[in-house]
Amino acid sequence: MCHPAWGRARAAAQRLSDFARLRRVRDRIDREYARPLNVEALARDANMSAGYLSRQFRLAYGTSPYAYLMTRRIERAAALLRRGDLSVTEVCSEVGCSSLNTFSTRFTELVGISPSACRRGATGTAAGMPPCVAKQATGPVRNREAPVPAPQLAS
Repeated sequence: MCHPAWGRARAAAQRLSDFARLRRVRDRIDREYARPLNVEALARDANMSAGYLSRQFRLAYGTSPYAYLMTRRIERAAALLRRGDLSVTEVCSEVGCSSLNTFSTRFTELVGISPSACRRGATGTAAGMPPCVAKQATGPVRNREAPVPAPQLAS
């Protein structure tokens, strides 16, 4: 029979291993947000099931992998739209979204204004602000998202 402390040590090691894999998934989303990504492919590459990845990702980061991916895409889209040299359709494609309607709906939900309005207001909204402040002030707000419970790591 195993000593009870061994079971706890093994569970702790598993949590650390899972968290390392979750960080790699999050880093991959940050790096490859414009590529076609889905939870099943991310899970397969992390040697997890899609359901387990989604549950653990939500516990660790307070959001689902898909919502995290869309937030990254919308943040990048907002930056491109503020630049003003690309159309909304070009920005949609540039950030990896295949449907302009879905992109516009999601952008409006997260940012609070339509992509077209963001592009029109590009001049002057963040004028004179350092880029890091402009990103914070004009980034996604999650104003119509369902509230996410506080993350709790399993013990």
